Amino acid sequence: MKNLVLIRHAKSSWEDPELDDRDRPLNGRGKRDAPLMGAVLRKRGLSPDSIISSPARRALKTAKLIAAQIGFPLSQIAVDDRIYLAEVTTLLAVIQGLPDDSNQTILFGHNPGFTELVNTLTETGIGNVPTCGVAAIEFPVDTWAAVSPAAGRLKFFDYPKQHRSSED
Repeated sequence: MKNLVLIRHAKSSWEDPELDDRDRPLNGRGKRDAPLMGAVLRKRGLSPDSIISSPARRALKTAKLIAAQIGFPLSQIAVDDRIYLAEVTTLLAVIQGLPDDSNQTILFGHNPGFTELVNTLTETGIGNVPTCGVAAIEFPVDTWAAVSPAAGRLKFFDYPKQHRSSED
């Protein structure tokens, strides 16, 4: 059994329009939502073998904030340039190339690719994975290379708005 957790980066700042897209930081809400979702995932017992992030500043910061909450060593977060604004075919290639000694992997990345990937792998028809949204998918396979479209089962789909108080 292989378990994949897809997490879209938390809300980013558009304060500096001159900043390269890869360098955009998290805004205040993003800095609150990532630890919140990390705590939610810790309560769910999430214990990944590996975490791989897009190189974008907002994605990597989200990965670090969530990793800290679930007790994953920050020094072991890997960065894969292919995840940055990737399309489904590229993301699928990343997944199929994962080492088989890892049974649970978290990927941190971006839309629209992540929403399309969830829908491709599970056929669930999710309209949008919101910022800091989490989709956990289970595959009844022994190797990551065997992951294919429609082969996954959505275990859970969660996002910050489900956990924030109404004042936020």
